[in-house]
Amino acid sequence: MIHQYKNNGYNIVLDVNSGAVHVVDELVYDLIPFFEEKSTNELAEQFKDVYKEQDIRDAVAEIQELKNAGVLFTEDTYKEKILDFKKRSTVVKALCLHIAHDCNLACQYCFAEEGEYHGKRALMSYEVGKQALDFLISNSGSRRNLEVDFFGGEPLMNWQVVKDLVAYGREQEKLHDKHFRFTLTTNGVLLNDDILEFANREMSNLVLSIDGRKEVHDAMRPFRGGKGSYDLVVPRFQRAARSRNQMNYYVRGTFTRNNLDFSRDVLHLADLGFRQISVEPVVASPEDPYSIREEDLPQICEEYDALAAEMVSRHGTKGEFTFFHFMIDLTGGPCVYKRLSGCGSGTEYLAVTPWGDLYPCHQFVGEEPFLMGNVFDGITNTELRDEFKCCNVYAKEKCRDCFAKFYCSGGCAANSYKFHQSITDAYDIGCVMQRKRVECAIMIKAATAGES
Repeated sequence: MIHQYKNNGYNIVLDVNSGAVHVVDELVYDLIPFFEEKSTNELAEQFKDVYKEQDIRDAVAEIQELKNAGVLFTEDTYKEKILDFKKRSTVVKALCLHIAHDCNLACQYCFAEEGEYHGKRALMSYEVGKQALDFLISNSGSRRNLEVDFFGGEPLMNWQVVKDLVAYGREQEKLHDKHFRFTLTTNGVLLNDDILEFANREMSNLVLSIDGRKEVHDAMRPFRGGKGSYDLVVPRFQRAARSRNQMNYYVRGTFTRNNLDFSRDVLHLADLGFRQISVEPVVASPEDPYSIREEDLPQICEEYDALAAEMVSRHGTKGEFTFFHFMIDLTGGPCVYKRLSGCGSGTEYLAVTPWGDLYPCHQFVGEEPFLMGNVFDGITNTELRDEFKCCNVYAKEKCRDCFAKFYCSGGCAANSYKFHQSITDAYDIGCVMQRKRVECAIMIKAATAGES
């Protein structure tokens, strides 16, 4: 499968199955769509009024060389192996600990319902958290590196338990030859110097929630009384980013229909001094006034293009930054394991509620059909686990002819269920955005290749 497109002055050809990217001239770009169905003589005749015959023949030879080298017009060699992959044994390698089903903000778009997740406000006890870490260790097999994200709600509302669980995890590392990679997601309201010092020592990554410009952030992320939180959290997040030497963190925002010019929010965050930025599209019910609609997609795609072009222009300057959705590793082609397993939700990655229930991921928490078990009894709904094990691009009809399938691995199962009541469908609006992000990411790589 071949995907070709033009972006920011580059003619780009992606060989989907191998992941090989080619930046080509106009002649090669025009020939490639017809290469496999027409002979050299037929191509020479077709394009005789545009290009010289010898140039056409030379270009055809170059294309053939790329095909012979296995980097163009390649076949998908993994599709037939999917049945064996489905039979694989899985281990749990990551937990999302819902340390607090409570929050001190009232974000308009919060899928967690201000931390309640379709249920009641609650804080995870040390005993439940301890059992969750024990569950992870005992179900991780020979895997040494394990990940635990302290999530909410707002996890800093249960900070002592976070610290106690980190201490317990460090003790268990020595006993079981494991290594915990702890991460923390916070809205910053309670972030202070003591917490930051601990986080810098123990947390491999911080996710700092901020939506961008003051008017955008305050409209969507206010306190329950309606007052905005921007002025409070920005200096705290700036201090956090500096204290981590601009590494191992993300400022993470959400854009909605209210700020379709979200590239301005990304650049605002970059101008505030943040270098690791992620701004995600909201996923909301169609009736929500801030939800993204199909008619918004052309503008959103233009915003991604503009953002990618700005990243190229800032590359190598003091204003350089990374944008999470454009950070795609193209050096080794699509990862075979990821192309088949996706994000690992429901198998390798699980979410844990304050009372110890297990769900496939944080977005399924509170959806009772997706209750998988608990940290005390383990996974009892093995049928559901096996369903998630089989959730991959080959199980999704919409992914079959999509050039981006090996970079998103079929997209988010939770979003698929939200809109289609099936984890093997796809969130169509999200697919359009994902394809554009992949195109932009490849263009950025092409534009900055060979630069420091």
